[in-house]
Amino acid sequence: MMEEKKKTFDASEAALLVKELNESFRTGKTKSYEWRVSQLKSIEKMVVEREKDICEALYKDLSKPEFEAFVSEIAMVKSSCKEALKELKHWMKPEKAKTSMETYPSSAEIVSEPLGAVLVISTWNYPFSLSVKPVIGAITAGNATVLKPSEIAPATSSLLSKLFEEYLDRSAVRVVEGDVPETTALLEQKWDKIFYTGSPRVGRIIMTAAAKHLTPVVLELGGKCPAVIDSDVDLQVTARRIIAGKWQANNGQACISVDYIITTKDFAPKLIDALRKGIEECFGTDPMESKDISRIVSSNHFSRLQSLMDEYKVYNKIVVGGQRNQKELKIAPTIFLDVPGDSQLMQEEIFGPLLPIITVENVKDSIDLINSKPKPLAAYLFTNNDKLKNYFVQSVSSGGMAINDTVLHVTVSSLPFGGVGESGMGSYHGKFSFDAFSHKKAVLYRSFSGDSSVRYPPYTPEKQKLIKAVMNGGIFNIILALMGWSRD
Repeated sequence: MMEEKKKTFDASEAALLVKELNESFRTGKTKSYEWRVSQLKSIEKMVVEREKDICEALYKDLSKPEFEAFVSEIAMVKSSCKEALKELKHWMKPEKAKTSMETYPSSAEIVSEPLGAVLVISTWNYPFSLSVKPVIGAITAGNATVLKPSEIAPATSSLLSKLFEEYLDRSAVRVVEGDVPETTALLEQKWDKIFYTGSPRVGRIIMTAAAKHLTPVVLELGGKCPAVIDSDVDLQVTARRIIAGKWQANNGQACISVDYIITTKDFAPKLIDALRKGIEECFGTDPMESKDISRIVSSNHFSRLQSLMDEYKVYNKIVVGGQRNQKELKIAPTIFLDVPGDSQLMQEEIFGPLLPIITVENVKDSIDLINSKPKPLAAYLFTNNDKLKNYFVQSVSSGGMAINDTVLHVTVSSLPFGGVGESGMGSYHGKFSFDAFSHKKAVLYRSFSGDSSVRYPPYTPEKQKLIKAVMNGGIFNIILALMGWSRD
């Protein structure tokens, strides 16, 4: 007996899905505090009970080391759930707003209300946490939600589909697996918000599709994230933190990983030596055999990185590493020195274990180099010079920033995580996730008392004086107008 062919998820199926979610949303169930809490607790339970399965899926997709999987994926989701459960009541509470003399007597508030049916399209490099964390934001805000995981991480995508079916309310939270046709079918529908994590190229496709329905978007993109290193730093600590923000971050396959380094010509040899020693301490004399570093996600991405390494302008600039194994999809931590600015290595986001070091005469010259490129998702500076810190913060525009460290700013939930310009729009994490999926509704309350005739025609000279006095402000002007006097 022939195996039944899997049903195609096309535009009609997508339209039916959106219809079902909108019907579920209109019942009001997702708006209730109790429903939101129940779903958050289910996610928390899911992560605890299925941690082993999650780690196994991440290993299948990326050979992600178990400890890295726990720190960057599982713990991040647990932390998001814990904070949301603790703060949700406070986040949902209307925020009091000041009123003006023109509306006296009155009161006002800002009410956070859910948007409706929202779509989350996630990425492959952190396929669990970057799928679940935005969904947590959508749920805390009270929305019906569809998650489209990345097909480039198929084991995690399949697991997410099974886990959401098992642990969450299927009438309001769904997973759609698939490739470009399925994503296209979803994008043809009218959503109340689309949240996308991925490349600027696909981000443009998402935004174009959303524009047809005037759907707002959050785009978490990427870019070339620089690390500027001054000569007055603690060299050993700096090297370790660069390694943590590059090769420990999914072997450089992270949107906030260090993409390139800028330092002075005199300091570069010392920095290279410290990085070489640090890499050996972390990953052994042969990093290709290390169990503490992820592999490249796919043969396509391996080929892309290989072409960056082999470009005639840069292949002879390698000063550390360079080993590769196409069969195992492994590339060793590789450092280049002074590659040309017009090389592909310096023109596109690397998203892998390759790290160019660019040298300048003066560390302040790095600012102009960074600002000559599209705004990055993150920028890093290592220095003990307070004036340089202030100058860097004021002069460099980026989604986020860390001084004397890398990537850790994304673990601080009181800081928004998001891009600017080419690196994205909108932000999330902590309450910013709740806000990203909420509409801030302005509400003014008035009683039937205090209804002054001065508001209504006919506008006599006396009324006009009083209205102008009220609108210009100042109690003295209002008193004069009430007494029939004027300062004119």
